Amino acid sequence: MYKTALHPLVDHSSRILILGTMPGDQSIAKQQYYGNKGNHFWRILFTVFNENYSESYDDRKTFLKKHKIALWNVLASCNREGSSDSKISNETINDFTNFHIQYPNIKNVFFESKSAAKFYHKYLQPQTDLSYHILPSTSGLNAGLSFSQKVEMWTVLAATADTFDSV
Repeated sequence: MYKTALHPLVDHSSRILILGTMPGDQSIAKQQYYGNKGNHFWRILFTVFNENYSESYDDRKTFLKKHKIALWNVLASCNREGSSDSKISNETINDFTNFHIQYPNIKNVFFESKSAAKFYHKYLQPQTDLSYHILPSTSGLNAGLSFSQKVEMWTVLAATADTFDSV
């Protein structure tokens, strides 16, 4: 089944970019990043920033803006049955060249999974002025790590964001 990515959640104050591979079916249906309740993305983010969790998508977008975080996907489109990254084929990548020209304050790129990093590096050379980090998938299907282990590994995101406040 042919799928297209969501538009980026970004503004000119964004300093961090979190990249997923391609939204899952529930996220596409809701037109919301990490819209599947089984995905721990939002709970992890609110936890690492020590903020009260909210199910409101508007609150979540406000949270991102407050912490200068942008969300997007590596892929612009692909064929995929279901929501598994392992079933992706005929992919096209998003236009990162123009994205980084339009949003030059983004200096840290965090991949939300090894799969997102794999697709990114398949098509692009890392830019020397960007810092790249691969974090564990927040999917509930990523049972290899507990929620607390994921939170611990995602704390690097909050530490990176904290450096902006001290500049």
